[in-house]
Amino acid sequence: MTDENKSKKNQTAGRKPKRDPSKYRYTVNLNEEENDRFRLFLEQSGVENISRFIHHILFGKEIKIVKVDKATMDYYIRLTNFYHQFQAIGNNYNQTVKALKTNFSEKRALALLYKLEKATLELILLSKQIMALTREYEEKWLQK
Repeated sequence: MTDENKSKKNQTAGRKPKRDPSKYRYTVNLNEEENDRFRLFLEQSGVENISRFIHHILFGKEIKIVKVDKATMDYYIRLTNFYHQFQAIGNNYNQTVKALKTNFSEKRALALLYKLEKATLELILLSKQIMALTREYEEKWLQK
């Protein structure tokens, strides 16, 4: 045999074998109520593989159950959009100050900056109200 034929013979097709394969199987019978509870727990855990879910339960591994509250999701999506608007205002603020410095006399720029400062203070108050409402919402409605 040539070296080329030997190397082809040593190569195997398919998946590499596991070091410690899971080869023991067990079956369990559930009545309808137990099966409904099992399916509910499986669904709440978010684990898609039933075998992995059972393995986690049997050996005490952590299973995370995530409950999605549509109202909370909607609230946070809107809050995120609002945050992006605040960022845009910050960018516009910087551009406005730069334009005031270059395009207006010092006296006129100071007058316009004063108005801009008043609007900024209003935005700060609004932002604090939003944060307070968010904290109140979290304390009142979010489950810990």
